[in-house]
Amino acid sequence: MDFSTQIIEWYRTNKRDLPWRKTKNPYQIWLSEIILQQTRVEQGLSYYLKFIEKYPSIKDLANAPQDEVLKLWQGLGYYSRARNLHYTSKVITDKYKGEFPATYKEILDLKGIGEYTAAAISSFSFNLPYPVIDGNVYRVLSRVFDIDTPIDSTLGKKEFKELAYELINKNNPSEYNQAIMEFGALYCKPQSPDCENCIFTSTCLAFKTKKINELPVKSKKLKQKNRYFNYLVFIDEDYTYLKKRTHKDIWHGLFDFPLIETPKKIDNILNNQQEGYSFLFKNHLSIKKSEEQIHILSHQKIHATFWTVKQKNLTTPTNGLIKVDLKDINNYPVPKLIENYLSQNLKNCTFDI
Repeated sequence: MDFSTQIIEWYRTNKRDLPWRKTKNPYQIWLSEIILQQTRVEQGLSYYLKFIEKYPSIKDLANAPQDEVLKLWQGLGYYSRARNLHYTSKVITDKYKGEFPATYKEILDLKGIGEYTAAAISSFSFNLPYPVIDGNVYRVLSRVFDIDTPIDSTLGKKEFKELAYELINKNNPSEYNQAIMEFGALYCKPQSPDCENCIFTSTCLAFKTKKINELPVKSKKLKQKNRYFNYLVFIDEDYTYLKKRTHKDIWHGLFDFPLIETPKKIDNILNNQQEGYSFLFKNHLSIKKSEEQIHILSHQKIHATFWTVKQKNLTTPTNGLIKVDLKDINNYPVPKLIENYLSQNLKNCTFDI
């Protein structure tokens, strides 16, 4: 039995019951694929269901305000996915009259869709023979065929792509692609793969040579940057300030508190007001410093300190700040770091200061 037939038979018996597997609707498949990038199925499922309920069609998503889309996305991270999803829904609505394009090239040309997602939509919705190549697929192929070429190298990407095209079931690419990804997610896992019950135990070259834990190989290690965020939480009874992040940086389009970023951790916020917020401190009554909160991103480590400033008579300044009633603050899309802070500190519309 060849590789593709074997893995499809395994899939038919072992696949998880997931809603996007019960449809050929390219919008729903596209939505599921974007949500599941960098997100576990267990977390992404509830978001998928919320989006389908809120925006049943591409046109519904295209007509929604971006802030509303970002708010619904809140907690998933990697917010460029949501912005691209919203932008592309408008393109499909305008250019294709709301009908998802049906060719691989047209799908690949859409913003936010790379080769993997284009292959997934093409095969799942239109049964086109384009192999998906994601982390799960790299892991399965590198182990079963004992390939130690780095998956993040030009040579490695070419080698795995050629093998993937050779293996894909041309008559049933949809089921084959779902099968190999599912197998990687459930059996051939990064840590503690279930080799004893694996259907490829007798043919897996990495299992024979005891190289399972060495594959796949990556040549580059991601460097993590430390950043020090000082958030100014001005409180005047029932009001505070928020600011929309409009510059090119993490969390673009979301709201957070007025922010002062410093090269290292600081002990006195009054000595570090280079962002133009000094006038806000003139009538402050008290300042309370929080414990440092660590927030880990894929390429950054955020060291956040929240400075709660009790104030009298908050005005509405011009430098991008907006005055927000605390009872309405949960209506704004915010990063997970801010969401966690609010859930811990917002009690009956007041902060403990």
